[in-house]
Amino acid sequence: MPSQTRDAAIVGIHEYPSRSVGADMSALRIKAECAIRALEDAGLTTKDVDAIYECGEEGAVHAGIPSTPEYLGITANITDTTMTGGSSFEFQAAHAKRAIASGKAHVALLTYGSTMRRGGTALGSAGRSYAAGFPHPVVNLEEPWGLTLVGDYAMVARRHMHDYGTTSEQLAEISVATRLHATRNPQAVQAMTDLAFKGTGELTIDDVVSSRVIADPLHMLECCMISDGGGAVVIASASVARGCRQKPVWVLGGGEAIKYPENGGDITTSAAARSGPMAFGEAGVRPDEIDVATLYDSFTITVLTVLEDLGFCKKGEGGSFAQNDRLRFDTPAKPALNTDGGGLSSNHPGMRGIFLLIEATRQLRGQSSSQVANAKLAVASGLGGRLGSRHAAGTVVLGAD
Repeated sequence: MPSQTRDAAIVGIHEYPSRSVGADMSALRIKAECAIRALEDAGLTTKDVDAIYECGEEGAVHAGIPSTPEYLGITANITDTTMTGGSSFEFQAAHAKRAIASGKAHVALLTYGSTMRRGGTALGSAGRSYAAGFPHPVVNLEEPWGLTLVGDYAMVARRHMHDYGTTSEQLAEISVATRLHATRNPQAVQAMTDLAFKGTGELTIDDVVSSRVIADPLHMLECCMISDGGGAVVIASASVARGCRQKPVWVLGGGEAIKYPENGGDITTSAAARSGPMAFGEAGVRPDEIDVATLYDSFTITVLTVLEDLGFCKKGEGGSFAQNDRLRFDTPAKPALNTDGGGLSSNHPGMRGIFLLIEATRQLRGQSSSQVANAKLAVASGLGGRLGSRHAAGTVVLGAD
C-alpha cells in the first residue's frame, strides 16, 4: 500500500444503540449524541472539529445549511452537504480525505440521524411521487406507472436470473450470512427484538426462500429492515490521528460515480463498477486482498451486484461466489460480508452508508462482534437511489495501522 495515501484516518466512531426511539428523540438529537460520543472515542472535542459533513436529513432550517454546527457550537472551515442517499457518507469520506490532504482541514465530523421507523415511512413499498403532482421531466415516462422501490430491485434480480441463471437460493446465502453475524451483535439482536422480528436466530436458505414474496423474485427476508438510528465518524489528519485514543484506520482511496437509465444499458451493472476501480486504484490494492466488505444491503440483489462490480468475481458469477457460506466471518475465503448484520438484520434508518464505515473501522481495530482474524484491509461501498434506475455509488478503501 502506498504510504503517501496515509494522510487521513478514521479516529472516532459511534453508532446510536437503539433502532426504535421515542417521541422525545429527534434526528438532530441522535446526530448530536453520536457526534459527541465519536469525538470522545477519538479523544477529541467539538473545539477540534474544523470540517463538517452531513446530508441535512434531520430537516435543515434553511436548505443546504446544516444544523449540527449550530447545535454543537462548531465553527468549521469546510462544510460539505453532499447528499447521494445511501452512498452519501462514502462520498463525504473521500471528500474529507482530500480536504485534509490539502491542509484545509484537520478534523472532519460526519453525522447521520433518522427516525424513519417512528415516522412510519414505507421505504420500499411506497408508490412513486407522481401522485403529488406532475412528475419531473427526467422521469415522466416512468413515474406514472407506479413501480415501487422494491420493484426496481426485483426487476434487477429477475434480469440477473434471466441472464446468468442466478437462483433465489444463491441470493438467500447473503441473508443467511448477515443474519449469522447479527446473532453475534447484541445491538442487532436487540434491534430485531424491538422491531418485532418473528425470530432473532440464524436463518437457513429455506427460511429465506419460504418467506413471503414482496416483489417477485425478492422475499421478505431479502429486504432490509426499517429502523430508527444514527451514527458519527471522525476523520483526522495523520498528525492528529497519532495522538488519538484509538489506533487510526486509514482512508486509503475513494471513488464516486452515478448511473442512470440508458438505451441498451445493463441494469445488472451498478455505478460501483466505476467507483470501485477508482477507490482500489488510489489505494493501490486489489479486490482479492480485501478482508472485509461492508456493502449496502437494501436487498440481497444489491449485494450480489456490487460484489461483481467491485471485482470480487466476474459479472454473472455473484450467485456461485456467495454459495457455501463463503461470506461468513469465520471462513478462510475473502471477503467477510457485513459483519454487524447489515441492513438486513441490524439497522436501516433510510441511508445506511455511515454504518458501513463504522463496521469496517471496528474490524480494522479488532473490535467487531464477528471479528475477522488479522483483518488489514476493508472496503465500504454505499449505494443511494434505485438500483436498475438512477443511483450513486461511493466506494472507500480502508487500511489498518
